[in-house]
Amino acid sequence: MANSYFDKELAGIIDHTLLKPEATPADIRKLCQEAREYQFCSVCVNPVFVPLAKQELAGSPVKVCTVIGFPLGATSAFAKAAEARDAAAMGADELDMVIRIGALKSGLYQEVHRDIAAVVDASGGRLVKVIIETALLTDEEKKTACKIAVEAGANFVKTS
Repeated sequence: MANSYFDKELAGIIDHTLLKPEATPADIRKLCQEAREYQFCSVCVNPVFVPLAKQELAGSPVKVCTVIGFPLGATSAFAKAAEARDAAAMGADELDMVIRIGALKSGLYQEVHRDIAAVVDASGGRLVKVIIETALLTDEEKKTACKIAVEAGANFVKTS
């Protein structure tokens, strides 16, 4: 795959992801080997696998990303901040957080902002990406979610 300039450029923006609850250490090792081989930007794994992914990718430019408030986003800002600090302590390079979709849909924008800002503040300067469940949102809600994410200090918005 990564033998042409285009392929390397494309591979360099891919987050190679394995978030299945039944994932095993062997699955994570395979994911990391593929990420090295194809020169992906990062691997995204459940928090419990961050140390293993860091070990498997040592000496590689591939980053380790993990999820915060995954999969529903329906945890408190305090809990998400604690998850972010824990992920940082385990060596995560990037954090993908899920926002509280119900709060957004209810117009509780300050709560959504507080949620994102708490993770950004707890991230220790790591890249924070905000996951919005676009299938559940109107176009106006998508715009609002993106605006709040930027205002709260997130680096990227991801769709799901």
